[in-house]
Amino acid sequence: MTDLTWKPCLDRSFAGRTGEVRWTSLGPADAPPVVLLHGTPFSSYVWRRIAPVLAREHRVYLWDMPGYGTSAMHDGQDVSLAAQGRVFADICEHWGLTEPAVVAHDFGGCVALRARLLHGMRYRRLVLADAVTLAPWGTDTYRHLGEHAAVFAGLPPYLHRALVAAYVPSASHPGLAPATLDALLDPWCTPAGQAAFYRQIAANDSRFTDEVQHRYGEVDEPVLVCWGAEDTWLPPARGRELAALLPDARFRLLPGAGHLVQEDAPEHLAALLDAFLRGRPV
Repeated sequence: MTDLTWKPCLDRSFAGRTGEVRWTSLGPADAPPVVLLHGTPFSSYVWRRIAPVLAREHRVYLWDMPGYGTSAMHDGQDVSLAAQGRVFADICEHWGLTEPAVVAHDFGGCVALRARLLHGMRYRRLVLADAVTLAPWGTDTYRHLGEHAAVFAGLPPYLHRALVAAYVPSASHPGLAPATLDALLDPWCTPAGQAAFYRQIAANDSRFTDEVQHRYGEVDEPVLVCWGAEDTWLPPARGRELAALLPDARFRLLPGAGHLVQEDAPEHLAALLDAFLRGRPV
């Protein structure tokens, strides 16, 4: 069983080109490296049940992207997927990683693919979990919030929290425990966090996947595409389509899981990742 009490403490920082990035690592220092990428509107917190399992055999790197979690949030910050792809390549260089394994969820998938195709990254293995990679993407709610970001950013704090508290659980099929929901909401419910929540939505749309989608056939590393069978944010058919575009990819469904697979099926996901990253059949 995974340890349900462990939570990541991002105790180190990197001076990224769009603001301070908070990060940490765990596992044997000489073990093969694996980097975990979160999506939106999440943070490294969502990997808390997965990271300790992978750290038994890997050096695991956790980080909050600029504009998320405990990393810098500020007015005028570039939190586009283009910027995140560059920051990811930069921080891997800072860590001295030339060919890490990468596990990417949601728009972390786009970040990983942009770093691979536009910024010279290579991966030992790549996992794309319920990944933002193919247009169109974004729920109707996501698009509406982005189109009216300035209006929503001006909501009274209690209405903002209520809105985010209604939106985030829709990523989970069975639903989120109250403590988990609070942990996901808290970074967005400070004055800086409220503005940052709408800023990151307004900054991103399908042009960032359109720029690289035609090049997915160049990704020749082993890839695992895994998907929550009950994902209503990005339907499983999108995962099958993605896997078909990658030369060395396999596709796996996680029954009973929605978009937030780390919360909905942590044991299944951790076992699947552990096997794939160690080169075992999945």
